[in-house]
Amino acid sequence: MIASFVSWASFPLYAVEGLRTRVRSLRLPPGEGPTSGYVEGEGETVHLLVLGDSSAAAIGIGRQADGLAPALACGLNEKTGRSVRWRGAGFNSATSDQLRDHVVHNLEPAPYTHILVCVGFNDVKNFHSGRRFKNGFGGLLYALKARFPDSRLYWSQVLDPNEMPLISPSLGAVLKLRADILNRVGSRLCVERGAIAIPAMKALPADAFCGDGVHPSEKGFEAWGRHLAQFIE
Repeated sequence: MIASFVSWASFPLYAVEGLRTRVRSLRLPPGEGPTSGYVEGEGETVHLLVLGDSSAAAIGIGRQADGLAPALACGLNEKTGRSVRWRGAGFNSATSDQLRDHVVHNLEPAPYTHILVCVGFNDVKNFHSGRRFKNGFGGLLYALKARFPDSRLYWSQVLDPNEMPLISPSLGAVLKLRADILNRVGSRLCVERGAIAIPAMKALPADAFCGDGVHPSEKGFEAWGRHLAQFIE
């Protein structure tokens, strides 16, 4: 409650700093190339879907092959030795309720064994309330469970905005309050609705981000994929 009150009281600061940041930010396209692929290995194939926002869309890097879905596929292959067939479904600026309403029912009915959801930063950036995120993200988990009942669901918690080079300390402080609120809400929903919340990476170097100072670079995606693979069965 206190974090929520403080963050809303800081909204004027957020509005001013947010506008300044938007003026300085770069608008980068997604990486080129196919949004699906295969990593060779032994044993039963892991079928992986990475669903989410611009990070899942590989915004800011040159190739889809260096994005989050293939990075996680390589991380799982290194961990288990198994082959991994991956698919990335990322949408720039997507929020949890947009994925719930406009994406899940349009996904092909593939036999995914593992689904990683990468969403929440845009909910933070748009100052969505905890209640709205509960409805959006909670509904998203329900929709995925209904469409892919045999899949294991995972959610990557929202990264600390202070890690991003573009974000000023004052703006980062406000966004961190909002991120902490949504991470708590999202983690509770994962427990209630059969998903696993994976903690965000920490202490990222500047070269883990691409030129816009917000989205991961190729090096950042590689590290993120290995981090996520540690928590995936």
